[in-house]
Amino acid sequence: MGEVFTSVGAIVFVCACGIAVRAIAPFIRSKTTDPAVIVIDEKGRFVIPVLSGHIGGANRLAEIIAEKLGAAAAVTTATDSGKLFSPDSFAAANGLIITDMTAAKEAAAALVDGEKVGFCSQYPHSELPDELSADGGFRTGIVVSADISLRPYPVTLTLVPKNIVVGIGCKRGTSFEVIENAVNSVFAESGIDIARICKAATINIKADEQGLQRFCGSHHITLQTYTADELMKAEGEFESSPFVLKTVGADNVCERSAVLCSGGKLVISKTACGGVTVAAAEMPVYLDLERKIL
Repeated sequence: MGEVFTSVGAIVFVCACGIAVRAIAPFIRSKTTDPAVIVIDEKGRFVIPVLSGHIGGANRLAEIIAEKLGAAAAVTTATDSGKLFSPDSFAAANGLIITDMTAAKEAAAALVDGEKVGFCSQYPHSELPDELSADGGFRTGIVVSADISLRPYPVTLTLVPKNIVVGIGCKRGTSFEVIENAVNSVFAESGIDIARICKAATINIKADEQGLQRFCGSHHITLQTYTADELMKAEGEFESSPFVLKTVGADNVCERSAVLCSGGKLVISKTACGGVTVAAAEMPVYLDLERKIL
């Protein structure tokens, strides 16, 4: 079949395109979860993105590989071939959750058809491309907000930032199930979707906790840890526990670690649930409408 390489969460085949398509067909699941798949012909003349061109970044990766090889990138998606703004590429590059793939397809189709598409954001952003407008009155529009109830356009594509850091404190040996239930419960009570979690944070002495590691693995996020001294240098007002201070050297683990990791402000204060303490902070967001996924 030729050679197969994996890089940057992508799969690269060096073989005939038809062979690669037959090889991956049984494993294709969803446009939102499938990895980037790229095919390079055996003579190195063409680099072809065949799966997840936008969300997985296959189109951009194909362009990078083609430039290195002196080959041609065969990018065929309509927004790219027309050099138009791509809603799903924008979402992937800026860490935004696509809440409605049907609306995403309609927005892309409107752009391809030459329609102006509205754009509304609760977060600062770079200059809008010509295809988008901050004015109202458009049939289709893109909204970047944590509030999925906002529907200012007949066809509204809502993109939600995946920018929440969850801070977790727990006793030694706390199980994955207990941590998972605690986070789910606290986030549900606060009205924040756990899908927005991008990282978890805690004190460094908990770095080897299997329950925490499994929690992060199940949500495909990384675990950031800090020393007690680092936690105590976090800026802000935090709930202080003399017992926790005496036990681990920092008076608060979940709030301080969430703020340190996020560089932002608390959106969920320390909440105890089933022997686990949970807090959350929101990372600042700046939307770059020209940013590429790689």
